[in-house]
Amino acid sequence: MHQPNYLPWLGYFEKMRQADVFVLLDAVQFPRGRSVANRNRIRVGDSELLLTVPVAVPRGREGIALYTEVLLADARWKAKHLRSIDQAYRRAPHFELYFPQLSEIIENADSFCELNVALVRWLARSLGIGTPTPRLTEIATDLGQKNDLTIALCRVFGADVYLSGAGARSYNDPCVLAQEGIELRYREFSHPVYPQLGAGFVANLSAIDALFNCGRWPSTAD
Repeated sequence: MHQPNYLPWLGYFEKMRQADVFVLLDAVQFPRGRSVANRNRIRVGDSELLLTVPVAVPRGREGIALYTEVLLADARWKAKHLRSIDQAYRRAPHFELYFPQLSEIIENADSFCELNVALVRWLARSLGIGTPTPRLTEIATDLGQKNDLTIALCRVFGADVYLSGAGARSYNDPCVLAQEGIELRYREFSHPVYPQLGAGFVANLSAIDALFNCGRWPSTAD
């Protein structure tokens, strides 16, 4: 399970590749401050560029808004992001195939959460990942938080293993999960080094970097 973030990195999709079911947590709290919820990096030449989607939350929901409540602050970012991506990757081998699809999703977006869900699912398909990606709002919206949420979703899907990112170590309780018959495993991700535009290799970019350069899931460069 994971929040539907903006153009996530390959580690996000590696966890999805390893899972039987990957729940998109669209009814959990949107993080405060700077996060990857609404931003990620691409490579431009030999440098990097941070793409940020401007968002706003309804008055009175500051600090507690859910992903489904977050609004797009304006529409000007769309042309800016697409122009930056075009300039960064137009010479990439698979750009002409995938950029029109990406453009259509971004241009038609009128909701922050729907934008991210659509991009995550498109990237997964394009990378060759067939793992089901149900949304939390399609299951239930009040299943608790942290370990309670994990246990509830495992019960829904009959899962006995929960594959977690390392960032959740602070609140995952393996003993509590074990009492419910759930084994906690942490994802071990070794970032592949693949052919990239520019000199050298830059890791941990948005997965669109790998998609435009390699098409589908990248294999390690010779």
